[in-house]
Amino acid sequence: MPPNTTAPTGQQPGKSGRKKGRKARLIVLVLVLAVVGGVAGGAYWSISTVRASFPQTKGSITLDGLSGPVDVKRDGHGIPQIYASSDEDLFMAQGYVQAQDRFYEMDVRRHMTSGRLSEMFGKDQVDNDEFLRTLGWDRVAKEEYDTKLSAATKKYLQAYAKGVNAYLKGKEGEDISLEYAALGFTNDYKPQQWTPVDSVSWLKAMAWDLRGNMQDEIDRSLMTSRLGPQQIAELYPQYPYSRNQVIVQQGQYDELTQTFDGGDDADVSSTDGTTDGTGTAGGTASSALQSQLSGLYEVLEDVPTAVGVNGNGIGSNSWVIDGEHTITGKPLLANDPHLSASLPSVWYQMGLHCRTVSDKCQYDVSGYTFAGMPGVIIGHNQDISWGMTNSGADVTDLYLEKLTGDGYLYDGKVKPFDSREETIKVAGGTSKKIVVRETNNGPLLSDRDDELVKVGKKATVDTAAPDRGDGYGIALRWTALEPGTSMDAVFALNKAADWDDFRAAAALFDVPSQNLVYADTQDNIGYTLPGKIPTRAQGHDGSIPAPGWDAKYDWTGYIDQDELPYEYNPERGYIVTANQAVVDKDYPYTLTTDWAYGARSQRIADLIESKIKGGGKVSTEDMRQMQLDNSSEIAKLLVPQLLKIDVGDKDVREAQKLLEGWDYTQDADSAAAAYFNSVWRNVLKLAFGHKLPKELRVKGQCLWVEPVDTTGPVDEERRVRECGARDADQAQPDGGDRWFEVVRSLMDDEDSDWWKTPASLTRPGADNRDDLFKRALIDARWELTAKLGKDIDTWSWGRLHRLFLKNQTLGANGPGFLQYALNRGPWKLSGGEATVNASGWNAAGGYGVVWVPSMRMVVNLDDLDKSKWINLTGASGHAYSDHYTDQTDKWSKGELLDWSFSKQAVAESTSDTLVLKP
Repeated sequence: MPPNTTAPTGQQPGKSGRKKGRKARLIVLVLVLAVVGGVAGGAYWSISTVRASFPQTKGSITLDGLSGPVDVKRDGHGIPQIYASSDEDLFMAQGYVQAQDRFYEMDVRRHMTSGRLSEMFGKDQVDNDEFLRTLGWDRVAKEEYDTKLSAATKKYLQAYAKGVNAYLKGKEGEDISLEYAALGFTNDYKPQQWTPVDSVSWLKAMAWDLRGNMQDEIDRSLMTSRLGPQQIAELYPQYPYSRNQVIVQQGQYDELTQTFDGGDDADVSSTDGTTDGTGTAGGTASSALQSQLSGLYEVLEDVPTAVGVNGNGIGSNSWVIDGEHTITGKPLLANDPHLSASLPSVWYQMGLHCRTVSDKCQYDVSGYTFAGMPGVIIGHNQDISWGMTNSGADVTDLYLEKLTGDGYLYDGKVKPFDSREETIKVAGGTSKKIVVRETNNGPLLSDRDDELVKVGKKATVDTAAPDRGDGYGIALRWTALEPGTSMDAVFALNKAADWDDFRAAAALFDVPSQNLVYADTQDNIGYTLPGKIPTRAQGHDGSIPAPGWDAKYDWTGYIDQDELPYEYNPERGYIVTANQAVVDKDYPYTLTTDWAYGARSQRIADLIESKIKGGGKVSTEDMRQMQLDNSSEIAKLLVPQLLKIDVGDKDVREAQKLLEGWDYTQDADSAAAAYFNSVWRNVLKLAFGHKLPKELRVKGQCLWVEPVDTTGPVDEERRVRECGARDADQAQPDGGDRWFEVVRSLMDDEDSDWWKTPASLTRPGADNRDDLFKRALIDARWELTAKLGKDIDTWSWGRLHRLFLKNQTLGANGPGFLQYALNRGPWKLSGGEATVNASGWNAAGGYGVVWVPSMRMVVNLDDLDKSKWINLTGASGHAYSDHYTDQTDKWSKGELLDWSFSKQAVAESTSDTLVLKP
């Protein structure tokens, strides 16, 4: 029980929203835990034990440290709106309330960011902790807090931590969360006090999963073991500028003509990705690099997912339309960030309201927060709204380092490592000490795998690289490993009143680099690209690892904020950002070589144009419908050709006929969508997947392949058996819009070597495009027969394309009874890869959903109370709370909830009120 309560702890037992199914699960949980508890030493878990951690949402609680009373009003979905009279009280209450609902999630996150997961989960997490300690997120966060953040931001972080700790006061683990009670069976872990640095560290985790093209950098280099430079270039085509619009079309970048003249001293990067064909710029040691990167991937793939699928496939949609084209006469703004599915959702909906906005209390803001961090990340205040998508700006570079003795080679001299010792505490085990070494380019990631060190010592090198000596290592240069001001940016955005305030706030948002869209109640719309984006020397564009021993591959600075692109009130009346290219080819700096290819962004733009042509007006409901658009751009390209293929087998022909008259939409109940996506998957597998190196293919899938770089017919006598090494949701070809462009570029080259594939024991080979399409049609028919049955009338996309929500700790790796208790699903989803309704799946690995629109919102700047929002799961992190997944059914159907903002609207939607008293 929390101290000084004047009402019973917990939700009301008889609350009408409780469902019979939840009761049944609770009874099963209690029975199972009672048995396990008996085995573990006689403990018995009752229903009251499960409910003990549910938050108090009515009555009052006394909290030391408040200067005045704070009202916490929750609606029928448990979403809190907080009312206070000072900034410090507001953020202290935010910390208390988020801890009520999500402290276990917050605790796991801070242990991840600080490399201390082993303290909670034991020796299985030591490797992860070693890697995260090497990155040093918490060390950078502390430096950020100590040296970079404003006094006001520190005050808010301290208030937030005070609120979290007020919640923790007097509680044992089982009073906080069911997961702690489960952990109690295996170790004596006790939650510790929250600190301001714990909040700042979470920004590093967010930046890690939105870090740009690091995975592409690794993949391109790994491809060199089997493919030549031209073949790799064909798998990474240029952005289709002539077909898919960039974000900034009528914008500007201040003073650029004054600071950039293209002369000899111009500090810009080459955009041609020039290399010598060995896999790194400048003739680096090819085989050493490939081996190092292969080992590096093995380390990376086990790092816990923070807000995405370890950097792969992460996109997002946002767009804004000005009042001239809306039915309200004021802007509408939509946003749906695409992240990996987690339970609970990474987002926490919340309103933070000063009863009276003044110098003492400056905030009246509502939106999506991160549990564990004060402020609102995406949302609106009384004057403006903003949304975010990942810009994809390249803010990471990998460097191959020449190791020698106690140092590394740089410009012909040996420099000493910057080293530190870290101690990793292990629950139920012995602590482990590691040494972290850093070069001038950053931490040596390769130190985290003994095999990488051995490979670096033994790998062959070419004449352009230095002698092997003690071997080679891989270092990471990343903007987020330098202290910054992103936490300042959150609070500045939250109270921005106009475009100038918004731009000034955005300039503080140094990492991760995000596309920020804007709208205000005065009918202005805009876009800005903030972020700390490096410039590189001539000849190095960041697309591939660089030789760390050569100073000409160093970063040379950062693009000045005034020179980054923005756009304000464009004539077309709307702005779309969906991870496409930000600017056209004339922009003189290289932001990245790895944009998304614009399938989603162009579809959104086309939908807007089709609505407004002829004077049509866009409504909030139109915006919601656009978010749910399932149209497959690759199907529009392939289906006409697939229907021309003559297939003799009547069963295959029956499936092929599903594509006749199909409108290319991927609804959950569509048999045509199921069959097409299976055909697409098999096209990719046959044309590309079987020709990629094992490091990119799905783990456990074995092929007989030629050992070196050919995509043509296989010489039977040279074939060797190779098994894939990558997790299914990370493998290639993943089927995203890059692969759309690859296939599009090959469609007219019917005899390309990519279309050639050998026969198998049961399937014919292919000598050209149509041969391969025919085989894909056949293989897809029999794959779906095995998965869905022979009767195509029973087929549906949703039966293949399912979402399972898993608790990211004990629900993913714990014993079966805990997985049953903590996880939910499946849901049959519409949508697909690179569609606006982006329920992503990896074509190399299967059809299951791997990332989703993690939330959806539509903000109405004419009447903020008519805005709409939804979360992937619910407000609560407590497995048997009414609000654990109470939004998921609506989310899966594309529905949105009413989003109350004004005092009157909040009052009308309030179900429970809790008063926090000083």
